[in-house]
Amino acid sequence: MLTSTDGWTLCAQGHRHWGRAGAAGLLIHREGPEGPELLLQHRALWSHHGGTWGTPGGALHAGEAADAGALREVREELGLTAGDLVLGAHSVDDHGGWAYTTVLASPARPIEAGDLMLDGESDGVAWVPVARLGEVELHPGLAASLGRLRPLLDAVADE
Repeated sequence: MLTSTDGWTLCAQGHRHWGRAGAAGLLIHREGPEGPELLLQHRALWSHHGGTWGTPGGALHAGEAADAGALREVREELGLTAGDLVLGAHSVDDHGGWAYTTVLASPARPIEAGDLMLDGESDGVAWVPVARLGEVELHPGLAASLGRLRPLLDAVADE
């Protein structure tokens, strides 16, 4: 079902984005055998930047807070609920007239990729070690934001 904010928009940088009220997603992280890992979804080929790995997320509804929108999207795309996750720091990628808010989240319980219920927006989901992010094709927005997100992840690891 389309909402009033579903649709394409152009930002001040001239990029085309889905979600006229902006977008948000969760950067779900945990400590793994090789160090920090991120739960990434393999975007369906039909989707914008299909075939890349990124955070579960999507368009915000009018007046929806980034936390609420990111949780709604992760429920739709992976079947996770607010009780499954502990939300943390936020990072905003503001393009002027459009922004993507990344909300860090850690599992409140053990979460295995194979147990998640994927919708049609994902071809798969996996825990990817941060040290191996260069081995997968990342969504361009996530790739561009890693420099800003890494210090937030490092701060969580130091706690």
